[in-house]
Amino acid sequence: MAESCSLKVFTEWLGRYLNFERTPQKNIFWLDTMHFLCGRLGNPQLSSKSFHVAGSKGKGSVSTMIASILEEAGYTAGLYTSPHLVSFAERVGTAHGPFSEALYARAAERLMREVGSISKSEMPKGRPFTWFELVTAFAMVCFREARCDFSVYEVGLGGRLDATTVIEPSCCCIGPIELEHTEFLGNSLEAIASEKAGIIKSGVPVIVAAQKSDSVMEVFRRMAVERNAPLLSVKECANVYDVVYKNIQTNGRIWSQLSTNERSEMTVDGSCMSATLELSCCARPLHLTLGLVGEFQAWNAALAVLAVKNVMPDIPESVVEAGLSRARLPGRFELKRRVPGYPQIPSLVLDGAHTVASVQHTLDTFFAVPGLVTSAQKPHLLFACAADKAVEDIAPLFADRFQSVTLTRPGAEKASDINRLEAAFATSGIAYDLCEDCTSAIERSLSVANSCGMPILVTGSFYLVAEVQKFLNEKEPRSSGVAERPA
Repeated sequence: MAESCSLKVFTEWLGRYLNFERTPQKNIFWLDTMHFLCGRLGNPQLSSKSFHVAGSKGKGSVSTMIASILEEAGYTAGLYTSPHLVSFAERVGTAHGPFSEALYARAAERLMREVGSISKSEMPKGRPFTWFELVTAFAMVCFREARCDFSVYEVGLGGRLDATTVIEPSCCCIGPIELEHTEFLGNSLEAIASEKAGIIKSGVPVIVAAQKSDSVMEVFRRMAVERNAPLLSVKECANVYDVVYKNIQTNGRIWSQLSTNERSEMTVDGSCMSATLELSCCARPLHLTLGLVGEFQAWNAALAVLAVKNVMPDIPESVVEAGLSRARLPGRFELKRRVPGYPQIPSLVLDGAHTVASVQHTLDTFFAVPGLVTSAQKPHLLFACAADKAVEDIAPLFADRFQSVTLTRPGAEKASDINRLEAAFATSGIAYDLCEDCTSAIERSLSVANSCGMPILVTGSFYLVAEVQKFLNEKEPRSSGVAERPA
């Protein structure tokens, strides 16, 4: 997706402000600045009904699924997620593509003009705006400009003090909780859950995914009681079964059986998954076909459906199924069956998993999809992670499962700890090649896999996934924009 002119100007302007995603810092989270900015903008966060989605993993998928169901039902639904991989427009748009260039231009001009008119003395406690606050406000203005019926906001970090928490949602969603960002959110699951529970609003229904421990669930139940918020547990309201991974087929043959010429004629990448989902809010079982692959995605779908049905109970089950089938999100088990410039690579999977549980889910799915990994050829792993990730716990998950491994940094923008990374893989008994320059590591991995006909898994960081996607785009430039939605 090519970056629009307006978004280039806007992102250059944003570059003046502190970006926590690139430079994490403590004690920079508060809500008074965001409330002040929204007030100056005419409170765009109140222009549509909204959904608020938090959690340690899956919140981007859940947000996209909610927005896709609403779009399928005939509503205009704005979608705000992070991070973006290639284009900034991935953060602010709809479930099926970006807004128009003209709309982005109007929203950017409105926000930049208003921020430019604010003096330092007017700012709450004299604090400057942060990058994420401004991006969140931009999303809100975009959704107002688009006259969205609904808007779906993915929490950036935590929940209690996240910039998105100024919204007044119709429903809140909280996914599974893991140890993550412990420097900022706390050193226990319960402490992190308390931060995530901060999105729960007085009287607003909250849907909570199954959790690792009862103590985490108790944190959410206690907060819901304190705020008189009805709570639904996915574990108690849903059941997933008949999960089947499917592969692209041509004349009855799976991808791995196709010739190079036949592969080159295929225009659709990836696999899909079918599953049956029973929910207390649905009149019949839902028969799902998901482009977001992995059994955990069926559970994410359960969370999304419970949220939508809580707010819009009359949406037909057939519409829900169709909306879920059209949900896509870059870098979440994104499977490419054709790698430009490397014709002997049978498949490439891009997944930004960066916690222990999410990496385990990715590996489980990677080795479960039919034809993706064969007994005759182990795959190649390209891995990098940010400095704050639990690499000592993640590295052992890869032991004895890959033919070769390349370690690198997750691009130039995210801090990493190469010494810790090497030590973790060495301690786990995993042989690896180290290439600190990310672009060189990508090229090396693709070349190795191409020479041996190996599939590749790229994981550990959305920043690494973004670098791989950019590298492939340069090999085979794609047309800008998004395909029109079929009638």
